[in-house]
Amino acid sequence: MTIDLILTNAKAYVNDRIVDCSLAIDQGKIFKIGRESNMPKTETKIDLKNLLVLPGLIDVHVHLRDQGKEYKEDFYSGTAAAAAGGITTVLDMPNNKPVTMSVEALRKRVKIAERKILVNVGFYSEFPKNITETEEIIREGAVAFKLYMAEQIGGLNIDDDHKLLETFKMVSKLKVPVAVHAEDKTTLKRVEEEYKRANCNDIDAFLCAHSEKVELTAVKRLLSIAKQTNVHIHFCHISTRNGLKAIVDAKKSGMTTTCETTANHLFLSVEDLRKIGTLALTMPPIREKHHIVALWNGIKNNFIDILASDHAPHTLDEKKAESIWDVKVGTPGLETTLPLLLTKVKHGQLSITDVVRLMVKKPSEVFKLKGRGCLKEGNIADLVVVDLDMKYKVDATKFHSKAKYSPFDGWNVEGKPVKTFVGGRLIMDEGEIIGEAGNGEIVRRE
Repeated sequence: MTIDLILTNAKAYVNDRIVDCSLAIDQGKIFKIGRESNMPKTETKIDLKNLLVLPGLIDVHVHLRDQGKEYKEDFYSGTAAAAAGGITTVLDMPNNKPVTMSVEALRKRVKIAERKILVNVGFYSEFPKNITETEEIIREGAVAFKLYMAEQIGGLNIDDDHKLLETFKMVSKLKVPVAVHAEDKTTLKRVEEEYKRANCNDIDAFLCAHSEKVELTAVKRLLSIAKQTNVHIHFCHISTRNGLKAIVDAKKSGMTTTCETTANHLFLSVEDLRKIGTLALTMPPIREKHHIVALWNGIKNNFIDILASDHAPHTLDEKKAESIWDVKVGTPGLETTLPLLLTKVKHGQLSITDVVRLMVKKPSEVFKLKGRGCLKEGNIADLVVVDLDMKYKVDATKFHSKAKYSPFDGWNVEGKPVKTFVGGRLIMDEGEIIGEAGNGEIVRRE
């Protein structure tokens, strides 16, 4: 028997430890892991020169734009950025143009993506206006629903607790998560309007509007409603100590709830935000240092399930608006998240096991992405090869993303993804995209 490819001289993360081995890949899957002498025949070998092989990373919070927002990002540039960052699967958020909130909108978005994507892509849907369509949307392929509590985006009235309860009961039967942006719209908009009337339009005004209370109020409200159902609530980009504590308490009480945070909220503080300015503006915003400590403790204690980039690209003009209220929130993160984590690994503040848990194992479990949670025979051959010893500076001008800015621009990092394989095909090699558009697969829940 002759197979497609063998990766030799690898140090692979297998069964929760790093082992010296070769990996045989055939028809897009991992055929065999073992000694080179035990590998089947192949005409193609790649010597990895003792570099570390990890299962391809899964980023569950990405805004790929496209569809009228191509000037910010499109499916090709966004998935090129993912491949360059060692990420082989991304889950795309629904606040698009049009909003992904119907079978028709989802079907159209998938059709556009199929011919452009370099890595695997799954899709969230917002809730439809007619809640009975939820089952059909999941059948069409959505991996989860997204609920924005900071503003009305989808078809579900976020101000109506009864409607939320009704919807959560229905979704719990479908056994799909509801991913939530937890900021309380009522409090947020009231404070924001007060500052606008007073002509206060700086970063401090934004921080006051998007306060810790705004996050905590939304988290508690959603947990209270969800407690009456069996729905799985997944809290996106948690940023505060008390918000995390409320989620941890809910977990301990037996509720099915998970949460994520982002590199922005782990690596940056309010002091950084004030120094960098609006290029680092996100929603929820970067917090004070005691929140950062709480988030790192949450990772250490396995309270935080997932780390995501919340890749949210904009143009530089959109990031530099005169009034803080006109600045588009969000930063690109697909190409910086893994290098930042690997730098922590090199400094002994994080383990490879932590990285795999946060960005591979738990994402695949929560969103039920079959065959992608680890390196094992029979699993899909989504792999990233990293050089833990490579030191370099983040240079946003060289991003594959259309967003050529980053709050981490100029940072010294140690550890870089150097090869990315998607379905057994080499897509990124030494920073260069060598795969073809359309290589990625549209992923659905198992």
